[in-house]
Amino acid sequence: MNIITGIAQEIWFLLKEMAPYLLFGFLIAGILNIAIPPKKIYKHLSGRSFWSNVKASLFGIPLPLCSCGVIPVAAYLRKEGTGKGATISFLSSTPTTGVDSILATYALLGPVYAIIRPVAAFVSGIFGGTLTNIIDKTADDNAIQQEGFSCNLCNETEPHSHKFHEKVKAVFRYGFFDLIEDVAKWILIGIVIGSIISFLVPDNFVEHYFGNPLFAYPIMLIISIPMYVCATGSIPIAASLVLKGMTPGAGLIFLIAGPATNAATISFVGGKLGKKAMISYLVSIILTGLLFGLFIDHIWNLSGKNINIFTSSMKMLPAWIKTASAILLILLILRAFLLKFFMNKKINIQDENMENVYIVPDMSCKHCVISIRDAVTKVNGVKKIDISLADKLVRVNGEYSRNDVINAIRNAGYSIEEN
Repeated sequence: MNIITGIAQEIWFLLKEMAPYLLFGFLIAGILNIAIPPKKIYKHLSGRSFWSNVKASLFGIPLPLCSCGVIPVAAYLRKEGTGKGATISFLSSTPTTGVDSILATYALLGPVYAIIRPVAAFVSGIFGGTLTNIIDKTADDNAIQQEGFSCNLCNETEPHSHKFHEKVKAVFRYGFFDLIEDVAKWILIGIVIGSIISFLVPDNFVEHYFGNPLFAYPIMLIISIPMYVCATGSIPIAASLVLKGMTPGAGLIFLIAGPATNAATISFVGGKLGKKAMISYLVSIILTGLLFGLFIDHIWNLSGKNINIFTSSMKMLPAWIKTASAILLILLILRAFLLKFFMNKKINIQDENMENVYIVPDMSCKHCVISIRDAVTKVNGVKKIDISLADKLVRVNGEYSRNDVINAIRNAGYSIEEN
């Protein structure tokens, strides 16, 4: 009971510290989602120039996309004419950070980490994209540029505008519903793991084995590169280890390499962009992590190894704001889990009116569902779409061409298994 109570207290503490910043980050993410027209992004990322890599990294930093959610976006960017180097830049910088994770990083690890983390993501993106352009001379042979009107709020392709209240509704729907549904599981996993580390792992164990950069750096890379952890979910894990005695540089490596890479992303880059691009992608993330890990450890050593520089932000907000924010975040997360449970129950019931079923094996998050739904909705003759994220199924009803639906899903960045 003491262990359960202790871990529960740690979970509540981390929730209170992160919640206000996460909620504000989700709000900003919702605003960005409707404020940045996709066509303007695509226009700036074509070609193989250095500046297209810079722009891709800049566009990617504030976007709250995880390392699985960024895959279809990167595939779509490529289809719209984005250069291969710029695509690698976007893939490197985007999942590493976002407005929500920047603020959550500030909440648990202070301003030093909150500043260095997005800077490292920016550098990693430029480095990876530039290296790709250097070693892959056939980078953009298959890229095409598509024109046309694109709306961030609906699927209409004709030029139009929306009222202010519709935009406000879209901001809150994306920021506090769609986005939380996408990251809720990973936030909870990160907080629970961080709480277990904080309560159960002895300080001297972490300090002895992870206090030495020569040991901690390669171990963090080995753990981080193949595993999946989102930018926000990685924060409580890194914070718990750093506060237990792990070198801050190793914590930063985990915050960079963990969200930026996983087995699925590596496979996507190798399969869609080529082995040279995959090597550039991994090399840029590894070297950037090591470089900035050494840099943040240097800052730590200059401070006399004062751990307060990584925790100084925790006392800035009133207790009632932290508590209220934590309660609201818990309610939103519970809503996400309940909605997913009941939607899966409903979707798993066979619908005899559904004419075609498509298996999409790499559909892995809420963003994937939104992307596929938007793509299929635009196919002529489609009347009804029923998507099961748990089963990785897309059921479509209407009088349409099956090939058009298949092409729409593939053009959105996903593969289809024939059934």
